[in-house]
Amino acid sequence: MSEISVQLEGGRSVQVPAGATVAEAIKAADRDAAKQALAAKVNGREVDLSAKLDETAADGEPVRVEPVLPGTLEGLDVIRHSTAHLLAAAVLDLFPGTKLGVGPALLEDPRYGFFYDIIAPRQLTEEDLPVIEKRMRELAKRNLAYRRDEISKEDALRVFGEREEPLKCELIEEKAGEVVSVYYIDGSPFIDFCLGPHVPNTNRLKAFKLLSLSGAYWKGDAEREQMQRIYGTAFATQEELDAWVKQREEAEKRDHRRIGKELDLFSIQDQYGAGLVFWHPKGAVIRKAMEDYLYEELNGRGYTFVYTPHIAKRDLWVTSGHDQSYGDSMFSPVKLEDVEFRLKPMNCPFHIGIYKSQQRSYRDLPQRYAEMGTVYRAELSGTLHGLMRVRGFTVDDAHLFCTPEQVRKEIGDCVDFVVDVFKTFGFEKVKFELSVKGDDTSKQWLGAEEDWAHAEKELASALGERGVPYERVEGEAAFYGPKIDFKIEDAIGRLWQLGTVQWDFNLPERFGLEYIGEDNKAHRPVMVHRALFGSIERFFGILIEQYTGAFPMWLAPVQVAVLPITDRANDYVERVAGELRQAGLRVETNTRGDKIGAKIRNAQLQKIPFMLVCGDREMEEGKVAVRERSRGDIGAMSLEEFRELAVRLVRARSLVNE
Repeated sequence: MSEISVQLEGGRSVQVPAGATVAEAIKAADRDAAKQALAAKVNGREVDLSAKLDETAADGEPVRVEPVLPGTLEGLDVIRHSTAHLLAAAVLDLFPGTKLGVGPALLEDPRYGFFYDIIAPRQLTEEDLPVIEKRMRELAKRNLAYRRDEISKEDALRVFGEREEPLKCELIEEKAGEVVSVYYIDGSPFIDFCLGPHVPNTNRLKAFKLLSLSGAYWKGDAEREQMQRIYGTAFATQEELDAWVKQREEAEKRDHRRIGKELDLFSIQDQYGAGLVFWHPKGAVIRKAMEDYLYEELNGRGYTFVYTPHIAKRDLWVTSGHDQSYGDSMFSPVKLEDVEFRLKPMNCPFHIGIYKSQQRSYRDLPQRYAEMGTVYRAELSGTLHGLMRVRGFTVDDAHLFCTPEQVRKEIGDCVDFVVDVFKTFGFEKVKFELSVKGDDTSKQWLGAEEDWAHAEKELASALGERGVPYERVEGEAAFYGPKIDFKIEDAIGRLWQLGTVQWDFNLPERFGLEYIGEDNKAHRPVMVHRALFGSIERFFGILIEQYTGAFPMWLAPVQVAVLPITDRANDYVERVAGELRQAGLRVETNTRGDKIGAKIRNAQLQKIPFMLVCGDREMEEGKVAVRERSRGDIGAMSLEEFRELAVRLVRARSLVNE
């Protein structure tokens, strides 16, 4: 019998018989890894442990096998995707006749781990979730196998047609090739059209929890079938799940949607359109403070400011490639005088237009264009969530055009900029990821191998020169180049993807960007995409939850409340408020007839940093009695003394009111 040479992670090689499974190959090299493995990567492609190696071996070359283990992002994806299938199996078992939609794992959304869209014979309620979860646990304990089969497209349509699964048939018609992979959970009524991979059996799924129900439409189209979406989450261990549940309880207390309504910061109104944000006066004050800070920093770092349209000819998006590769996420074209236009999902082609408006010399570079650019994306209704996922949002966008010799410094400066911004807003823990293409062959990567190697080296060097620890993530680069992603850890330990620095091989080529070098010849500039906040809306939502609405003095929409004890102090209160406003502070007064205790409670509920209580004694002495929202009464001060304190806190952008 012929043998296959298998190389495992770390360089160890073993020989296995042709036809051996991936699981058998891992076991031959490392029994402990074999016990833990959930799936595997074979030559960079994720497969089930039951996959046969003779199907993937290359003549004369060792097959590279890497186990996918718990505790990794890939492992979590496999666990959650498999648990979504377990959920569907339980629903089919309990509610025969249920029609299935899609059930993906969710790794980027900290609220959930997976969902499955269904059309059940009756409307499910929250009371059904414990029943479904109980059946999932029963199925898990039965150690049922996840089994993959590959059949023809014709047979797949017949199988799902006989099962009266029209939505699955529709997906197969749209997405399947001539050969279709389907998954079964043996011993259950479940079958799905799916690429996989999955865990070997249901017994590997031990730590999961169903969370909620919501409405959804098939493919997010309100004209299509109305469905129910069941959300859940899953982890490798019960300890991880318990920690997440505790974190979730804390997150609910910090929910930006509830706090935003209580503090009157923003709203999203169905009559105007889901995913479209209204910034109320107090929220707009915070946004302006954020933008003012960023403009100040951008100016000091040599950026120039630009403004670009919200819409452009469709031809522009064809040239950029968005129309072809990103069209599903763009709003549909509109026609005017026989010319089609599309709302912009990105700002980059517009900044390219500014660059191309005149010939550039190497002496003109780098060009750094910054814009608070509002973009529009046709996000599915089921994915929308407060400020975190919307359809219209503003990106603190910048695009840098530079020579190859300048690029490392520019990228390094961007890294410094990101760290400074996050620190200013109170985020000290930043995770850096260098996303590269690695050995992943599943995407259509643009650019030559030597270009990718050079770009990755420059990004890594910029991080290395600053002593920044980072994780190298293979296969997560943009299709047009490698990137550095920045994730912050918030007050309760959640990670949020925010800023990014991206190297682009694509757009400079597509748009024919040039500069004239010292040799008087045309050269291609390096284009770098840079965002700090990412989406201003999303960053604002994270800030609300970080501070539970109790913003630092410099960001607070109302910084000082001046409160009279009696009506006799009303004129004095207005004079105090006027002087503080003259110093640039945001001040409100409360001269209603309420008792002082009620006025203080109202200011506390509004999370105003300072309250100045004024009565007869304060008027006589020309002072104010100062209360700080978290420390209470901190004593009397002269108005001048308090004004100096408040102005100093604001100018320093202090995170504490001391």
